[in-house]
Amino acid sequence: MLNRSLSTFMNAFTASDYTMYPFSTQNAKDFQNLLSVYLDAVSYWTEQEGWRLENENPTDPNSPLVFKGVVFNEMKGAFCDSESMYAQRLQNLLYPDHTYAVVSGGEPLTILDLTWDQLKQFHATHYHPSNARFFTYGDLPLEQHLKQIHENALSRFERIEPNTAVPLQPNWDKPREYHMTCAPDALAHDPHRQNTLCIAYLLGDITDTFEVFTLSLLSSLMVSGPNSPFYKALIEPKIGTDFSSVVGYSRNTRQASFTVGLQGVAEADLEKVKRIICQTVDDIVANGFEEERIEAQLHKIEIQMKHQSTSFGLTLACYIAPCWNHDGDPVKLLQISESVAEFRRCLRDHPYFLQDKVKQYFKENIHRLTLSMSPDQFYFKKKAEEEEAKLQQKVAVLSKQDKKDIYEKGLQLLSAQSQPQDTSCLPALKVSDIDPTVPATPVQMGHAGGVPVQYCEQPTNGLVYFRAMCSLNTLPEDLKPYVPLFCSVITRLGSGALDYRQQALLMELKTGGLFITPQVIPDSDDLDTYEQGILLTSSCLERNLPDMFHLWSGIFNNPHFDDNERLRTLLTMDAQELSNGIPNSGDVYAMTRAARSLSPAGELMEAFCGMEQVAFMKRIAEQSDLTDILRKLPRIKRHLLSQDSMRCAINAAPQNVPGASLELEKFVKSITTRKKELKPVRRNIIEFGNEGSAPQQQDPNFKPCQMKTYFQMPFPVYYVGQCVRTVPYSHQDHASLCVLAQMMTAKFLHKEIREKGGAYGGGAKMDHSGLFSFYSYRDPNSMQTLNVFRRAVDWAKAGQFSQQDIDEAKLSVFAAIDAPVAPSDKGMTRFLSGISDELKQQHREQLFAVSHEALTVVSASYLGLGQRTCGVAIIGPENEGIRKDPSWVVK
Repeated sequence: MLNRSLSTFMNAFTASDYTMYPFSTQNAKDFQNLLSVYLDAVSYWTEQEGWRLENENPTDPNSPLVFKGVVFNEMKGAFCDSESMYAQRLQNLLYPDHTYAVVSGGEPLTILDLTWDQLKQFHATHYHPSNARFFTYGDLPLEQHLKQIHENALSRFERIEPNTAVPLQPNWDKPREYHMTCAPDALAHDPHRQNTLCIAYLLGDITDTFEVFTLSLLSSLMVSGPNSPFYKALIEPKIGTDFSSVVGYSRNTRQASFTVGLQGVAEADLEKVKRIICQTVDDIVANGFEEERIEAQLHKIEIQMKHQSTSFGLTLACYIAPCWNHDGDPVKLLQISESVAEFRRCLRDHPYFLQDKVKQYFKENIHRLTLSMSPDQFYFKKKAEEEEAKLQQKVAVLSKQDKKDIYEKGLQLLSAQSQPQDTSCLPALKVSDIDPTVPATPVQMGHAGGVPVQYCEQPTNGLVYFRAMCSLNTLPEDLKPYVPLFCSVITRLGSGALDYRQQALLMELKTGGLFITPQVIPDSDDLDTYEQGILLTSSCLERNLPDMFHLWSGIFNNPHFDDNERLRTLLTMDAQELSNGIPNSGDVYAMTRAARSLSPAGELMEAFCGMEQVAFMKRIAEQSDLTDILRKLPRIKRHLLSQDSMRCAINAAPQNVPGASLELEKFVKSITTRKKELKPVRRNIIEFGNEGSAPQQQDPNFKPCQMKTYFQMPFPVYYVGQCVRTVPYSHQDHASLCVLAQMMTAKFLHKEIREKGGAYGGGAKMDHSGLFSFYSYRDPNSMQTLNVFRRAVDWAKAGQFSQQDIDEAKLSVFAAIDAPVAPSDKGMTRFLSGISDELKQQHREQLFAVSHEALTVVSASYLGLGQRTCGVAIIGPENEGIRKDPSWVVK
């Protein structure tokens, strides 16, 4: 249905005690189509992917039997992430007597014990309409939804009593402690500090909505930000690198929990961590919280209530699902203003209200779990041996006939997977259902203190959104690798008269946060031209505009660069976060690396947010003396935080624009001007044409080249990326390549990489950068997947697709480009990339015009072996074949 719909979201979520099947669309006919398919898919059993025994080569009966299956490989990938594994084990142990004691997604080796009959029986009872809850959101009539749900599902089943209620977890009579092991972190900056320890507390029933509100806010007071007691007690002494992967309040189970602890701890300090946690609880009971911090948390809730996101309906569904699943009142849960009022009454009437909660749920709570985790260098070797033993155990009991049956079933499955799917029974939209024109987004251009400003009037619900883009063109090359670190820490070091704690508190009291991120924006006309800069982002209630810009003024004019210990804390946390993120984003890292040798923008993207940046942060986190870095930060600030190369954007309601413009003018005029003009580092700076746009960068020395890079990591699965240099956004062939990428994914790569290959995901992408990318995610294969990419190109060149395939691909492309845009983000494509509504309309018309011939031509012209310039990157376990191949760079 992804290719027969204009859906803005379509997926399925597996929680610990429910499965949610959400979709969204802006098209009424599409909504009815998707609802009918979802009701059928959920209510009626179909044979799906789990696990199977199969010959390694399905066409060779003499090849060894191995375990295969998409879900099996997905969970192997999930369990290579130590953070996820730790969180899962923590839940299993804190709730040991009911459904939470098992892994809802399936522990890999346990999946292999699941039988076909067990799976069918589980579906018949748990996925019956009698056990379902339905949620709709939007402006379509409810009566039509109810009628369709009744006719397509409820009326076709007899009501049953599924008996799926989750009982309360019996309370323990004493605290418990457990230990587990994991794989070492190859990117840890200190190999001797790789232990994790946390304490988790069992809390109350999540159907008590006010208690949920209170404990959630209490959790934020305890662990959120540098003013929180646990941050001061655990993070700042540098006993560990960061909070444990599970931290704070969770209401994802029948009874909530609170967890706090540290990762990156030396084994000798584990007992110390336990003592600090207990002592901090005592200190909170004795001292409570500052009134300003409580107000800051309530202000944060007000901001969250007013902010409008494009996934508002989906967010509501996810928010109410855990409570509603256990027969709580979902409407009462959404009455947050009433909860805020009641919370204020409790504080007024009971001055020790929060301290009493801490005493009840933490100090006097016996049902608490201490879980520690340490690295084992043989972890994956042991897991592989366990899997091999399981395989041999299953193979040993097979007769010759069993093996013959397995071989024949493998051939049957391979044949079925090779056949085109019959989708004629599925409803579909037509390309003619798509709006032919781009909806206009009016903006007004102006100036504030000489700086270009884009104003976009939008119904922002009382919030004002501010952005500023500052150029990197004058920054010396030796400072560029430090830009991501600069962006991360500059808003967290303090400024002017504010130390970092006061700065953080004022941000929470007056804004929705101040953020700075590196930006590399490819030109829409030339692959070798790009803009490099940093993007400042913030928002606030209209009444707090002076305070928000005062905070920015302090960061521009007088940031603090003299606190070595604070920088050490932030640097260590950032390095740990980057390292932890690889298992869940390995495909993105692989594609970013593959793009490095294809364009100047790709090269800088790898330096800013690729594996190169991960390794760089690891190196500087290992430095014992940060004096050199502290000296570099002011140098970077002088080049970046200036009005000389800045442009701004304001999104606000019409009545709030004049006030925002006035405060922006004051801010710009407050910025200290440079004593001397800084020249671009490179001479090839070109102006780009639209008002309010910044100088762009060209590198005349950059030459695209082929490069293959392999990152050996302690994972049991691979992440594969391949990028090909093609054409920029404005080129007429860009539209054909967008449609081609979507069609390749749906009609060839999904089948070959996921269904046949067993990877959790894979496909092709074409974006504004002009690079055509192939990828796979949690893939049991590496070189075989690269071969699939090559065969996908041959398939496209041969034109082995129909007009229906093309139309479905167009639907998917338009679903993405026509996805709803929040009021806060309207006009941002124009502001950041210079892409006007007129250029979007030109691209839209080119998409409509894509033909069968155009697709075969671009396949041969840009992706054919003799025509393309491509980069390849793989992240995964040791691979002897690649290591011996001199054409690969092995990291």
